[in-house]
Amino acid sequence: MYTDDDLDTAIGQGIFDAESVTRFKQHIAGKASPRAVDEENFRLISGFNDIFVTIAALILMISAAWVVGGLHPSAAFAMLAVLSWLLSIFFISHRRLALPAILFLIAFVSSVTALSSVLLAAVLPEHMVPQIPLLGAFAVGTLAAWVHWLKFKVPITVAAGTASLIAGVISSVLAFWEFEAFGTSILNPLLFVCGVATFLLAMCWDAQDPTRTSRKSDVAFWLHLLAAPLIVHPIFSALGILGGENSVLSIALVAILYLLLGLVSIAVDRRALMVSALVYVLYAFSELLEAYGMVSISLAVSGVFIGSMLLLLSAFWHKSREVVVGVLPGRLRVYLPVLGG
Repeated sequence: MYTDDDLDTAIGQGIFDAESVTRFKQHIAGKASPRAVDEENFRLISGFNDIFVTIAALILMISAAWVVGGLHPSAAFAMLAVLSWLLSIFFISHRRLALPAILFLIAFVSSVTALSSVLLAAVLPEHMVPQIPLLGAFAVGTLAAWVHWLKFKVPITVAAGTASLIAGVISSVLAFWEFEAFGTSILNPLLFVCGVATFLLAMCWDAQDPTRTSRKSDVAFWLHLLAAPLIVHPIFSALGILGGENSVLSIALVAILYLLLGLVSIAVDRRALMVSALVYVLYAFSELLEAYGMVSISLAVSGVFIGSMLLLLSAFWHKSREVVVGVLPGRLRVYLPVLGG
């Protein structure tokens, strides 16, 4: 049995050409299920060996970092970076294990970022703005993600690098501008802008693979997963949902916004936006029910209603996509995933 990575390796060695492999994948996907494109598949685990290797690697990396961490914190981060890279060479390049690949990527980028922060804080003058070392660390972390992508091509790498870049942007803005601007926090608008930018980047990757048969679709999945909370949190926070401002008007706005998010999720065939907003919607509706006397079971009743609606949507996801995508202009439909049978 062969995997997508095996086919990619065959392309690199000149055994097959990329166009033939792409057509083959599309043929197999359509033969297996005409609606497979709508299932939002991504590779997370290929077998229990993935879990076994992940547990063993966690024990090794944490223990090794603990041993050398007594010398200096930077030694622990350096050890994590070196170990995660060396383990990646074998378990990603040769064994193609999905779950360990995610662990090693996160460990490498985060340890390089932390190591850079410690070293920059040590060498830069004490009177310097405290966000400067953090800004430099996130820049190095973004570079580390890029280097890791060039070597191993793990799909989550692009999202990790984007997250590091966003953290660096936010750190730089907060370092050089006041946190409060015109009486309101600039953090939520900044998060929203970064979320929209990440969403557009995810759509760029999705547009390159409308049939969702290549690694590009997996890259887009992780970017959508990153973009969703960055978009959703500032919106619902601005409505005062987290501050207990749960009037009937605010609940109505929450419902309308969730409906809009649902339509966008259906159109782009990504469920991350809807999932990210679930906590806010559940909280808002439970608070509304409590206001009308259902104190003890408000959360449960909200969960039953919203859970039923989501399951119903899942059952008719394909039909819903046909309706939503069908009303969109043709110039937009060409960038969306194809409709699954």
